[in-house]
Amino acid sequence: AAEHFRVNFVVTAKVFALASCRPEITASGSGESTMIDDPSGRIDYDETGSGPTLVLVPGSCSTGAAWRPIAATWNGKFRCVATSLLGYGGTAERRTEQDPSIDHEAKIVEAVIANAGAGVHLVGHSFGGLISLAVAVGNRVSLKSLVIIEAPAVEILRERGELAHYRGFQQMTDAYFAAFKAGQADAIGMMIDFYGGPRTFTSWPPKLRAYAMETTAVNLIDWASAYGFAPSAAALGAIDIPVLVITGSASNPVAQRANALLAESIQNAQFVTIEAAAHFMIATHAGEVGRLIAEHVGRVEMAA
Repeated sequence: AAEHFRVNFVVTAKVFALASCRPEITASGSGESTMIDDPSGRIDYDETGSGPTLVLVPGSCSTGAAWRPIAATWNGKFRCVATSLLGYGGTAERRTEQDPSIDHEAKIVEAVIANAGAGVHLVGHSFGGLISLAVAVGNRVSLKSLVIIEAPAVEILRERGELAHYRGFQQMTDAYFAAFKAGQADAIGMMIDFYGGPRTFTSWPPKLRAYAMETTAVNLIDWASAYGFAPSAAALGAIDIPVLVITGSASNPVAQRANALLAESIQNAQFVTIEAAAHFMIATHAGEVGRLIAEHVGRVEMAA
């Protein structure tokens, strides 16, 4: 499976040139908005509120600002630390065609956690959820709990023999990559609609669509990172912190199944499906997602 993806993951010099031309959009808020000057490149760091610390990791084609609708539901009762993934916002890319390992992403999240201080609840959406899982599996930093909101955990489907669902992801990425290589500027819309349903991409505001198109090259690397991350059953079973896995009933069935398998594989994991929600639920169902995260964090804090 990984070999199949590497064959299709042909990132040309033109693609990486596009990746280096991303807009410098740094998440901002009512609190402290700064950058971490890491030796390997800058990392977005935005902090608001007070209380238990939540490190919020967004998905692809986004920045830490994606968490504002969720944070607004908490009315400042949590200390929210948001960042942007490699190649998005002000966070510098450090992966290459030869080395797209998800470990590079995990290290920037670990740097954010180290800057925030010990005892954080790690919350990730989409690709940010997969990276958050990689941080938990790596066990190099201390976490109080983990929240995964519909991670693209493609390899767990293959590992568990659910090949029909795995091919659902594979067929989408094959078609998406081929369209981009053929020069289709809005090829990323295929991936967005895969997750959100038909016409999701065209329903987005023009500025958001433009940013997704401008960062398509970065998203191709994200998918290489995702297909290259295949934690073993033993590694998932060794995660010993409270975990909440969230999916939506209107999400693509392959994404729902991958996340259900994640929850089944992790001890102390709670699996919740939000009715009528699809993949972009942190925007469309911010109140419900915010409530579930707040309740999860509250339970962990009470038990500490």
